[in-house]
Amino acid sequence: MHVTRLRVGSVRRVQVAELLPAPGINLITGDNGAGKTSLLEALHLLAYGRSFRGRVRDGLIRTGDEAVEVFAEWQEQSPLRLRKAGLRHLGQRWEGRLDGESVTQLGELCAALAVVTFEPGSHALVTGGGEPRRRLIDWGLFHVEQAEGGHEFLRLWRRYARALKQRNQLLKARIRDGQLDAWDHELAEAGEPLTRYRQRYVEQLEPELQAVADELIPSLGRPVLGFQPGWSRDQLPLADALLVARDRDLTYGYTSVGPHRADWRIDYPALPGREALSRGQAKLTALSILLAQAAHHAHTAGEWPVVALDDLASELDRNHQCRVLQRLVSSGAQVFITGTEAPSALQGLDIRPRVFHVERGVVLPRDVA
Repeated sequence: MHVTRLRVGSVRRVQVAELLPAPGINLITGDNGAGKTSLLEALHLLAYGRSFRGRVRDGLIRTGDEAVEVFAEWQEQSPLRLRKAGLRHLGQRWEGRLDGESVTQLGELCAALAVVTFEPGSHALVTGGGEPRRRLIDWGLFHVEQAEGGHEFLRLWRRYARALKQRNQLLKARIRDGQLDAWDHELAEAGEPLTRYRQRYVEQLEPELQAVADELIPSLGRPVLGFQPGWSRDQLPLADALLVARDRDLTYGYTSVGPHRADWRIDYPALPGREALSRGQAKLTALSILLAQAAHHAHTAGEWPVVALDDLASELDRNHQCRVLQRLVSSGAQVFITGTEAPSALQGLDIRPRVFHVERGVVLPRDVA
């Protein structure tokens, strides 16, 4: 999978920009604040429905403009085809098109283009709360199903989300009648198979993670992934767990157990007793899990997702830059890298990237010296 054309409008400092990326390494340079990261944000927005810096309405739309606009064309190898997607996002509302047809669910748009992004905030995958870790699992499952032509996980995910919303409304209103029994049943019917999908995905991801971590952080030993379903699943089925928690949930006004509280964790043999990772180790661990997810996607979908690396040189030393770039080049993945200048690791590798330079929100192609 590689993007052949990317057009961006009204994203932070970038008024209008168009890129014709290479299928291999693409380097986006510019001074701090010039707008280079905004191009990756736009690509991420099309693939996830949000920027990796937060919601659209939180400053992504260029000051004075009405909406962010992103359009991309990309080539898929399995099967071979050219696809197109466009998104116009006003912060509260959005309009999207996929292959010439309007889409009614943002998830349809996001499931089409697969992008894995590593950026300065990615360490939150390891050090932050559970929400980004749940999103990572669900993103992987959405795209695996998309590649295999199935929709069962997405159907269960939407079914569970609707039931959770209804149950929380009843809890907030302190309603104790039979409606709660009905929504408990619905949550359990969707939540149990949803959890099995997630657990199986984490189990499949572990060997991919171990292979990447062996290269990037071998000093910590082989990592082990542990899945936490969101309730004491080894003791109670979800239906019983919801019933046990009902009085507490009525007191607090929300559902305290279930797949919406699922999580996963990484343990290393060299860090006994859950010793905390250093910031550098957390960054490398987050990068490892993202590259592992990209590799898993390649194995199941038949092609690598697009990989975006924001400010690579400031996040990794030259040694780790070399290891990451060598792995990505050998994979054949399309890669976007931003930085104030070319990463030093490129000088030691036989790589000639396509370069785009950003000045005050304007993007210009530039030859590599």
